[in-house]
Amino acid sequence: METSVLEMRYDGVARKSQKANPSVIDRVWNFFSSVKIAVVIIIITLIGASLGTIYPQESQFINFDPSTYYKENYGTIGHIYYLLGLSHTYESWWFITLLVMIGASLVICSLDRVLPLYRALHKQKIRKHDQFLRRQRIVYEQQFPEAMNQEDWIQKAKKALKRKGYRVYEQDGAILAEKNRFSRWGPYINHIGLIIFLLAVLARSIPGWNLEYYAAFPHNEPRPIENTPYYLENNKFTVEYYTLEEMPEQFAKEGRVIPKLFETQATLYRCAANCDEPLAEPKLEEVYKHNIRVNEPLKYEDLMIFQYDFDLTPKLVAVKPVLKNTKTNEVYGSFELKISKSEPKYIVGPYTLELREKYMDFDLGKDGKPITKTPNPNAPAFLFMIKGPGLEETGEPYFYFPLQKDKQRFREDVLNKDIMQKIQIDVQSMADVTIQESLSYLNVRIEKALPYIWVGAGISMIGLVMGFYWQHRRIWLRLNGKQLLLGAHTNKNWYGMRNEVARILRETDLEVDVNAIDRGGDKS
Repeated sequence: METSVLEMRYDGVARKSQKANPSVIDRVWNFFSSVKIAVVIIIITLIGASLGTIYPQESQFINFDPSTYYKENYGTIGHIYYLLGLSHTYESWWFITLLVMIGASLVICSLDRVLPLYRALHKQKIRKHDQFLRRQRIVYEQQFPEAMNQEDWIQKAKKALKRKGYRVYEQDGAILAEKNRFSRWGPYINHIGLIIFLLAVLARSIPGWNLEYYAAFPHNEPRPIENTPYYLENNKFTVEYYTLEEMPEQFAKEGRVIPKLFETQATLYRCAANCDEPLAEPKLEEVYKHNIRVNEPLKYEDLMIFQYDFDLTPKLVAVKPVLKNTKTNEVYGSFELKISKSEPKYIVGPYTLELREKYMDFDLGKDGKPITKTPNPNAPAFLFMIKGPGLEETGEPYFYFPLQKDKQRFREDVLNKDIMQKIQIDVQSMADVTIQESLSYLNVRIEKALPYIWVGAGISMIGLVMGFYWQHRRIWLRLNGKQLLLGAHTNKNWYGMRNEVARILRETDLEVDVNAIDRGGDKS
């Protein structure tokens, strides 16, 4: 006769993963239904996530070249870090694959266990076989006392069980008392929350669902917000500093300059026309105004814009150069060249200047071709195709650098070769140069998945609370003539269950040795 403690996790109902002679599909199911495999995948994911924290991720910077940044700042190890793709760990295919595998494991683990559990709990038998009761971990068996009336004792036992919060079912002299069955669903509700959480995280890769970048916004110049129909204009930027009296004495002695408040008075526009024309002036419609401060972002629909930093270093906004004859110094005319809002064509005297390329931060790539390193006007350059007297009929190219330092650095005269022997574009005085005094750096975010992430986290927390703070407890009790037999089971906290059974029996005038009713064994 079998006397070992029964495996009661699913009351003997078989799971799909325990199927004999599994097919290929069954083997895949078995792989993802394994808790051990799930733990391994989670550990690998955590290790991968931790690798992304060794050095800063690319998304944390405003303007930099990642191909050189990591090597310059962290040496060979940093360069290897970049080459391995760890500088954008959380957007990499392998990290997303690990998240998908965790999600698949959660779904299959849940389905593999929740269906047998439902079948086991949905229709429970009240009257169980004696052998079933004796193979529970908590068992009480003895001859019913002669002095007690069985009917009165059963009523007393039912009342004691109900006082402890049990629902009592009775059939043919047998009793099933059960409470907190809902706690058995806690892990699966937790799984549902985690699945929603993971789906929301993966949904961030859907175009338009997630956006985060840092950008500089100069004064009175609407700048487009990437991948949206919106433009943002910095109407006014202000910064206030703590006075010496307001600062701690140590900081005052060190001569620190600490900003007290920096604020961008911003206007948000929606592009109504010419949105996809790079050289045409877009038509903008105002939709919202807000003063952006630290921790007081502009919020509009799914868009959030945070104050991040500022730069008071002067920046070039526009120049008013002249076109002149190189040999005679005859001036043919002047034109206003805006660094950001450049016109596609300029007419200067008898000459036509067609803007072919614009580089906000000019540099020469490894192949010698012109590139722009950042969208900020650190080293602006313009490639014009100039047509007019003394030039080729199809026009001749002319690279123009508004800043004198860039003319020398990139050898404007060498780049333009023969055309500078005929005509030249140049600024005659500093009065023809417009300087931007400050830049406001803002953090632009769109996070459509965030509400779903919070919903998933909330559902997961509910499942955790259900599973941790309540236990599913069942007590089977039956009288066979003068023989009283009791078996009890809980999914956890056996010591609490043992003590509770002992208290219930004592309330029915049966003295019980607590240690005597606990058979030990498997605590599952």
